[in-house]
Amino acid sequence: MTQDELKTLVGQAALSYVVPGQIVGVGTGSTVNKFIDALVTMKDQIPGAVSSSVASTERLQALGIRVFEANEVGELAVYIDGADEIDAGGHMVKGGGAALTREKIVAAQSKSFVCIADESKLVQVLGAFPLPVEVIPMASARLQRQFAALGGQALVRMKDGVPLVTDNGQYILDVTGLKIGDALAFESQVNQWPGVVTVGVFAHQKASVCLLGTASGVRTLNF
Repeated sequence: MTQDELKTLVGQAALSYVVPGQIVGVGTGSTVNKFIDALVTMKDQIPGAVSSSVASTERLQALGIRVFEANEVGELAVYIDGADEIDAGGHMVKGGGAALTREKIVAAQSKSFVCIADESKLVQVLGAFPLPVEVIPMASARLQRQFAALGGQALVRMKDGVPLVTDNGQYILDVTGLKIGDALAFESQVNQWPGVVTVGVFAHQKASVCLLGTASGVRTLNF
């Protein structure tokens, strides 16, 4: 089964976690796009969605699903999103698509987080995937030095020869060379650095469930 087929499989499986009559939180990325496509079959059963990115908002609206602003609604029953890495405790690295801040906001607004991913994303220790960190541009050089002090190398994410600018008008640092054994402590530590908007470790907002696409079908991990 191809990676694209695995993404389709878990995207469809996530429909069983959508609560009829309630607004659903929707993440960002290629796996989530498969979920959005599947969500069309339920669009008459839900009021709409809260989205974590401009790209997901545009896809949802194009398919006739209403998108609410996060501030318009209260607690969400479920947030469905992908991950770049997930460990056996449900802690994740996210932000490969540069939407980590809004993803973490919607995750914090939701009672449960359903992670949808293919089996290659399940790791023993977080850190092999470059860790995205959204930062205020004027702090980027100093934060690069702080990550270097931890043994990591932080590079400003570029696009078309210039720094990529997020939906929030900020930069992304991609940090390599780290092994994140204690995800909760690491997230808390980096959150306190001035200039950090969001670190792409999701430990305080970890997954409740992971639907993992495998060659033999969808494997469900509960945390």
